[in-house]
Amino acid sequence: MDSYLLDDFKSHMSFDRQLSAATVAAYGSDVESFLEYCEANEQNPLHISPSFLDQYQVQLREVENLAPASIFRKLEAIKCFYKFLQIEQRIKEDPTRFLKSAKRTLKIPAQLSRQEMDRLLSFPARTFEEIRTLTMLDLLYAAGLRVSELIGLRLENVNLEERWVLAFGKGSKQRFVPIHKEACQRLQIYLQAREAKFAHKEVSSELFLNRNGRKLSRISVWKDLAALGRKANLSQPLHPHLLRHTFASHLLQGGADLRSLQEMLGHADLATTQIYTHLNVADLKNKHKKYHPHG
Repeated sequence: MDSYLLDDFKSHMSFDRQLSAATVAAYGSDVESFLEYCEANEQNPLHISPSFLDQYQVQLREVENLAPASIFRKLEAIKCFYKFLQIEQRIKEDPTRFLKSAKRTLKIPAQLSRQEMDRLLSFPARTFEEIRTLTMLDLLYAAGLRVSELIGLRLENVNLEERWVLAFGKGSKQRFVPIHKEACQRLQIYLQAREAKFAHKEVSSELFLNRNGRKLSRISVWKDLAALGRKANLSQPLHPHLLRHTFASHLLQGGADLRSLQEMLGHADLATTQIYTHLNVADLKNKHKKYHPHG
């Protein structure tokens, strides 16, 4: 297998495009599988034909029985790989230029109702851990943050007076996201509890800390939120991305436009944000069925 091509591609993804380690690993794995397929079929990846790519797509669909979403992801990785090779002038023509990817099944993201959010936000919090969990919940819902953005927040990234947070998203891209008054009040309570718990101790500068005064882990956020969801008797497991989906769908239902939502979510492509319009349509259909006389 041409490992040097794979190594160069992953370096390009990491350093030139500054993609996350998880994305680089996923794309690298998909391209590695394709290069192994090329080797097994005695094909030089620098000289393949479009028909060979069609053959590979058949392999994924009919032999490996992969779902359309998985095939789509693998083919997108291969397209990205050949665009890189063309930029590096290792190939003259991109063999993927005529490749038609498998259509992904539209998966409408789940969301919580406003009543469920009100129930969660009114949950009592007495201990430091409970205050921290409620504050994370409020901030995830108020700003639509990813969990990596939440745990990466530092004290200087939060402005309670002007009501915004500075989030660092994928590729270290930063964006300012406004937050409402109630979230600021919750943050103020948490900061007071944080100060009291770690008084006269040297701690990390991240906003959310574990019991040792160090940056809170992603797993801890998931566990704390899941436990809160169970206590609140939610109909589905509570996790950070569910709150991000809920933030987006509630904003759209309230009249927000897609461009503003794209900016707040930190989506590079508007098409990613448009999934929430489908969610909104699904909600309208449910209401129509429920309330129309002939529904």
